[in-house]
Amino acid sequence: MLTGKIVAITGASSGIGAATARLLAQQGAAVVLGARREDRLHDLADEIRESGGTALAVATDVRQPADVERLVNAAVQEFGRLDVFVGNAGIARIGPTADLDVQGWDAMIDVNLRGVLHGIAAALPVFRRQGHGDFVTVVSTAGLKIVPEMGVYAATKNAVRTLLEALRQESTDGVIRTTSISPGYVNTELDSSISDPEARAQARAAMESFGLPADAVARAIAFAIDQPREVEIGDITIRPTVQG
Repeated sequence: MLTGKIVAITGASSGIGAATARLLAQQGAAVVLGARREDRLHDLADEIRESGGTALAVATDVRQPADVERLVNAAVQEFGRLDVFVGNAGIARIGPTADLDVQGWDAMIDVNLRGVLHGIAAALPVFRRQGHGDFVTVVSTAGLKIVPEMGVYAATKNAVRTLLEALRQESTDGVIRTTSISPGYVNTELDSSISDPEARAQARAAMESFGLPADAVARAIAFAIDQPREVEIGDITIRPTVQG
């Protein structure tokens, strides 16, 4: 159980983020929810509170360092500390590299990579000051098995994987733990960020055909957080059994 844990979650208004918020709250954590869609964010916080959990909603655009700092500061001001930062916000702009979707590339870099960096910049000083803290970051199997039309998306995810491994090696004093969660196909709203109609339709079909429910990934996140402090779960890969 995660009773008493204080957990901030980005991308919390839907999909893996929302499922993680619900599960961690059920297990006794106080969840601080960050996302851009304020109406859905507040609805989720209300739902958690009505079920007996503890939740705080903070409008957050991970592309903006000040927003992520506000998310972390809200957790500390409300609960006195922050134990875990779950970096989950992400977008996918899938298509052939030759399409030269520079705008889409920039958007993925801003959310998938810079957004994680902004989370580290906001939470790391808090973790160091209080003597403990976990970064749990949702990456992707797209970085493990490289496939056509997902090159830049996979590149952003692999950049995060590299960043977290470096942070792990810089943090062997036991204060900071880092975990990368790499899901395969999960039935979420990630396809809504794909601009190419054909690619979006293919992704949606795969998600509906064999994608995991988001709470399967939430359970992996809860498992990593719940380990004793001397145990660090560095990487978890979770995919449908039928995914190639």
